[in-house]
Amino acid sequence: MPTKAEFKAMKKKPIKLKLRRGDKVVVIAGKDKGETGFIAAISPREQKAIILKENAENPEQPLPLNVAIKHRKAKTQQERSARVKIPMPIHVSNLMLLDPKTNEPTRVGRRVEDGKILRYGKKSGELIPDQKLPGEA
Repeated sequence: MPTKAEFKAMKKKPIKLKLRRGDKVVVIAGKDKGETGFIAAISPREQKAIILKENAENPEQPLPLNVAIKHRKAKTQQERSARVKIPMPIHVSNLMLLDPKTNEPTRVGRRVEDGKILRYGKKSGELIPDQKLPGEA
């Protein structure tokens, strides 16, 4: 039986996720099931990610998936009350990476090449390149 100190040491190990910021993913469960987008932010400790999708009308401002609507009351008479859309995080188990070759959902594997750990799509065996967010240089 592990001691209390050993339990604390086990909890502090960093969590390795197979998804990264900038990856194209598809939502496989929840109210936005079937929607595709990219990971804008990810929290390994909570295992959650905020997903945005491309906006055809304004490419510089992507639209959030899994939106919660919050009602903001006007604080002064000059302000107006509003319904604010806030992107809510989705658990990574409800996301699946899109294969770079076939553009279909795939599981992610890891393999070591030249001393580096690289990710690959299990459907095609194609390496997954590190992707940048839209609008970044």
